[in-house]
Amino acid sequence: MIELALSNSLDDLLRREADVAVRMVEPMHEALVARSVGSITLGLHAHRGYLDQRGAPSALKGLSRHDLIRFDRETPAIRKMLNRVSGFDPIHFAFKADSDLAQLAAIRAGFGIGVCQVPIAARNPDLVRVLAEEFRLDLQTLVVMHEVLRSNPPLPRYFRCLGWRP
Repeated sequence: MIELALSNSLDDLLRREADVAVRMVEPMHEALVARSVGSITLGLHAHRGYLDQRGAPSALKGLSRHDLIRFDRETPAIRKMLNRVSGFDPIHFAFKADSDLAQLAAIRAGFGIGVCQVPIAARNPDLVRVLAEEFRLDLQTLVVMHEVLRSNPPLPRYFRCLGWRP
């Protein structure tokens, strides 16, 4: 049986709060094994209607004149990610949520400009990527599990489907 829990929180794999996790951060503990399964590009996006009303920013500094969408809490991982983009220091936020899905819904509804996975935004013709040359984050995507689960029969079958021989 597979139980899927979608969340931005990092379940404690050491305490077995989850057996397998898909993460965008490297595990910190040696008892966790991880395999990179690729990367996901993040970019700034806005709804076409929002840009028709407010105009598109021509530089990161221009974001200060726009309504922005972001996480409500800035974790060390988010700070580290944003530090990789020079000049990105937006102050005015129109919408804050601790959920990627809620942020995507706000972008789709035209609340403002927010960070979104580029492949997801590309599926919606009303979402426009802005400042693509200035704001691009590539997040390594990892499948992580506790090392003792390597011998658990269902999990190796699952990982073989991903092309991983734990």
